[in-house]
Amino acid sequence: MDPFLRNYTNPDQTEVADNLTESFHDDIVLKEQQRNTELLETLGIVQSKIIKTMEKQPEKPKQSKSVKEQLKKLDNVTLHIAVTGSAGAGKSSFINAIRGLQPDDVNAAPTGATETTMTSTMYTHPTMPNVKLWDLPGTGSPKFKAKKYLKEVKLDTFDFFIIISSERFKENDIMLAKAIKEKKKLFYFLHFDEQKVLSQIREDCQRNLKDMDHPEMFLISSFELHKYDFQTLLDTLEKQLPAHKRDVLILSLPVYSSKILEEKIELFMEQTWSAAVASGSIAVAPVPGLSMACDAAILLAYFTKGHYAFGLDDESIDKLSVRVNNPSLKSVRKSPLVVAIGQKKLTAVKFAWSMVPVVGSKKTAEMSYSTTLNLLRAGVQDLADTAKEVLKVAGLTGVY
Repeated sequence: MDPFLRNYTNPDQTEVADNLTESFHDDIVLKEQQRNTELLETLGIVQSKIIKTMEKQPEKPKQSKSVKEQLKKLDNVTLHIAVTGSAGAGKSSFINAIRGLQPDDVNAAPTGATETTMTSTMYTHPTMPNVKLWDLPGTGSPKFKAKKYLKEVKLDTFDFFIIISSERFKENDIMLAKAIKEKKKLFYFLHFDEQKVLSQIREDCQRNLKDMDHPEMFLISSFELHKYDFQTLLDTLEKQLPAHKRDVLILSLPVYSSKILEEKIELFMEQTWSAAVASGSIAVAPVPGLSMACDAAILLAYFTKGHYAFGLDDESIDKLSVRVNNPSLKSVRKSPLVVAIGQKKLTAVKFAWSMVPVVGSKKTAEMSYSTTLNLLRAGVQDLADTAKEVLKVAGLTGVY
């Protein structure tokens, strides 16, 4: 255990806290090349450990049950997004844009290739493995049958469909949309052609989709998400998706504007209570050192997720630097918490940990909840302030 922390624990608590600290530390500190995906998976394991610990406690709290359910819900919700349309319509570019990837990045969907397969390809989000984007077979075949197509691609797998076109929407696209609608699934038309005037594109789309009853149609650029209708598409999805699916979608999107950053910050602030209640529930356990170790894990897991969601990791900063042609963005991250998480050090969390009560009692549970909640909110605010400063230096503060 860190010598600084020994001053806050008695000898009986030290061994348990040491073991738990080592376990959580081993879970968090990963090889550099596995960092992006595996770190987030590991944080899920940390939450699982916390849940299992809570489940071993004597039945108490209806509150405890709801917290366990909330913690499980935060990381176990999967979002499956189907992307379809004709070959060359820009499906791969859209899939990469949603995942914050460039065409030459590792695990990016290949672009510019002629479609020759009838097999669906799944692409996992780089930092949120529970978000899956599916590149479905093209709809351009003259023998296309919408209902057969939906059966073959397993319609029920997906939460919603994106139908993309770079030309006019064709009969097959409309047939597919009608078949999806019959199954009471959500679908959205996306269109963009750099060569055409926006008003002309809208007129063409409305004319070609006249047989659809109030079609949801958006004009987007996969290369500049902050332009045109992408935010309107997101606003529509937020209204129509179930709340837990909506939250996962928001967290998975790259920080392309001030508005999406504000939505992420608001979501993280709203969810601090569930992590704090977990802290209070663990504090009633008659195991010396357990509460303090679990509180450290809760803080570390939550702050690290925020670090990635707010685009403060090295990879996200590098991509933003290229996008805005400003190589100085990394130097903006001066917050000790941001630096500690980025370097995979537990210094900041250990400092917070030293403030958490360790005596098992009802009073301690209440204090643990209150203290952890305040620390969580302060930490999220610190991450948020840093992310806002990055956007400011990048010249994107006014981009909504």
